Amino acid sequence: MLTGGPLDVLTGDYLAELTMLILGRDRLKDPGRGYAKTFLRQLEDCLGLAHEKGVRIVTNAGGLHPAALADAVRELAAKAGVPVAVAHVEGDDLMPYEEGALTANAYLGGAGITACLRAGADVVVTGRVTDAALVSGPAAWWFDWAPDAYDRLAGAVVAGHVLECGTQATGGNYSFFTAHDVRRPGFPLAEVSEDGSAVITKHPGNGGAVTPGTVTAQLLYETQGPRYLGPDVTARLDTVRLHSDGADRVRISGVLGEPPPPTLKVGVTRIGGWRNEVVFVLTGLDVEAKAALVTEQLAGPLAGVESADWTLARTDHEDAATEETASALLRLVVRDPSPDRVGRALTSSAVELALGSYPGFHVTAPPGPAQPYGVFTSGAVPAARVPHTAVLPDGTRVPLPAPPACEALPAPPAFEARGSGGGAPDGSGAEPRDGGPGARPPVPGRGGAGESAAGPTAPAGPAGPPAGPAAPTTRAPLGALAGARSGDKGGDANIGVWVGGDAAWEWLRDTLTTELLQTLLPETAALPVTRHELPNLRALNFTVPGLLGAGVASGHRFDPQAKALGEWLRARHLDIPTHLLPPPAPEGTRP
Repeated sequence: MLTGGPLDVLTGDYLAELTMLILGRDRLKDPGRGYAKTFLRQLEDCLGLAHEKGVRIVTNAGGLHPAALADAVRELAAKAGVPVAVAHVEGDDLMPYEEGALTANAYLGGAGITACLRAGADVVVTGRVTDAALVSGPAAWWFDWAPDAYDRLAGAVVAGHVLECGTQATGGNYSFFTAHDVRRPGFPLAEVSEDGSAVITKHPGNGGAVTPGTVTAQLLYETQGPRYLGPDVTARLDTVRLHSDGADRVRISGVLGEPPPPTLKVGVTRIGGWRNEVVFVLTGLDVEAKAALVTEQLAGPLAGVESADWTLARTDHEDAATEETASALLRLVVRDPSPDRVGRALTSSAVELALGSYPGFHVTAPPGPAQPYGVFTSGAVPAARVPHTAVLPDGTRVPLPAPPACEALPAPPAFEARGSGGGAPDGSGAEPRDGGPGARPPVPGRGGAGESAAGPTAPAGPAGPPAGPAAPTTRAPLGALAGARSGDKGGDANIGVWVGGDAAWEWLRDTLTTELLQTLLPETAALPVTRHELPNLRALNFTVPGLLGAGVASGHRFDPQAKALGEWLRARHLDIPTHLLPPPAPEGTRP
């Protein structure tokens, strides 16, 4: 980023829910740590270059101890002979918080960053701020925005949300990745304007692509509904407009902002207990019977264990040409408050079945000891009770006032009311099994999934005028038409789905109801899924509370962060109007 082209501010987002748990364990070993050590190693290579080019650096790598990282940066700068002014932001750490908490951090906004930059800081280190604050804070400094410049701040927050996951905005993790060279995608940057609009682009000469599709995918990542709540502003995602502004340039405009809520999100991590796992390989015939046998044989050793989950993955193929492709995997995951009940004695008892169980018995790894697992939960605290403080380069401590109290916006039903990094769309007008604000009911005979012995049927719409003749349909995966991006927030997941044209959007909006999604993805069927519409993006966003249990650190699910949940949805088949599908690629060509 420093060598590829012009840059005013270089940002670095180092904190995720799992990272906070790791840093919390680091702090237990050494109270002076708790920050992202990788940032310092990277800074050794580029601090001098950033200073030479006049680029400010803003990062949340301070984690649980931003003051210690700021001191370490000063020490590094002194050794390198680089005269930089270093400031930091603190006040997010709420420990001691509650019994059993390992970490507890409020998600701060960008005001502290703004204050540090106004005081002349070259490097600003923060603890837990929202991911988007790394962009909105510098933008407010650069343009001298007032705290109530909500539309401008909302535009910068949206730009920050696009940038927060790096190359996810330039073709990484993109549904239509075969359309671009994404072997080494360049990192995105935002050209932010005084009115809050921005152009997402990248330095020339690197891989990947910036298109309305890649930006849409990231806009849908780890969000919920139309309102994206943050500490400084509520950004209205239903007002976002995207326009191509040339090659690898997408303009974001029209974003409206509203006052922030009176509370801040608090992320809490704790050690949830101990876990272990064994993966049995089942090869050839009678896979189901082999799985049933080993499950029954381990019933005794598993008695008294708090949680024992069995999952059979049918990765086997009939008449397979290799042993690996003839094999299925049976995974046992155990959890308990005591490491003894799920320790080596338990895994050893599984391996000791080797000579007296199903034919071809073997496991993928030897017995291992129990490992601690973490739990992430979130709550809210009045913003006025969090001591958001900017510590300027000269050591002056500047308390930042909380935004004026405003009415709390309604939270989405049964779902964590915060988006990625603490932003939070609410479920304004949306209820489980409802299309959300402005939603239109499914229309029978109009591009619906249709009745098919091979798959699901779209639910019937309400009584109305007789429908015209149905358009011809083709049985195809949803991904032949739609892109998707999914992610996690604690134990909850989201799936954003979008299409590229108005006709396709009309079909998607009317067809992909909550009920159909739950049919296509049976793991979601028992959960209170909520659907939200974002017509400007031609997108739907589904929130799936509880799918991930206690979050990524607990290892509750095969895909513990729901990163591939959207790709699973795209792989499901339904009846799609033939005229909406792209023509098949000539045989032997790259899609």
